[in-house]
Amino acid sequence: MRDDDDFDDDHDFDDGDDSVETRVWLLLLLINPGDEETALQQFTAYREAVADGAEAGPVELVAQVIDWRSGFKVAQDDLRSLVQALDELCARWNLSIDWDGDPDDDYFDDADAGSLLGIACDRLAEAGYTLWTWETDDDSYAGWITLTCDNEPMRELATALHINLRLGSDVG
Repeated sequence: MRDDDDFDDDHDFDDGDDSVETRVWLLLLLINPGDEETALQQFTAYREAVADGAEAGPVELVAQVIDWRSGFKVAQDDLRSLVQALDELCARWNLSIDWDGDPDDDYFDDADAGSLLGIACDRLAEAGYTLWTWETDDDSYAGWITLTCDNEPMRELATALHINLRLGSDVG
């Protein structure tokens, strides 16, 4: 039994409800494939942030509640954190990314975020997943991973939430 008595788990999302809250819930379900419990925890945190008067937009609030569990946001020049975040996200599904080399100090000297995101996108596609990135207001990279079969719903949802979303392989 859940402690969150306010959550309507019998809600039919196919009834035309196109509120921001509903769209955020659907987004959390897509970026947590097979893990509704995590999506619910994140949705509860999102609702609490909204209730507390958070001034950030939906995508910024989602980024806060999913950070490093279901998504990532790292500084543009922090390639080690980018690789670490992607490796951690992939571990949720017992996946690992072959980075085409050992990501040690020398590896990062010749790498750039676009090429790393492209490698990750290609490797995840082989396993039936899609790496997405979205445009941030600062010098950082942010994104999440979904099942490839959810690509079209993700695109539609991103458009509805005004998220400038693109494939990880399109960064660069």
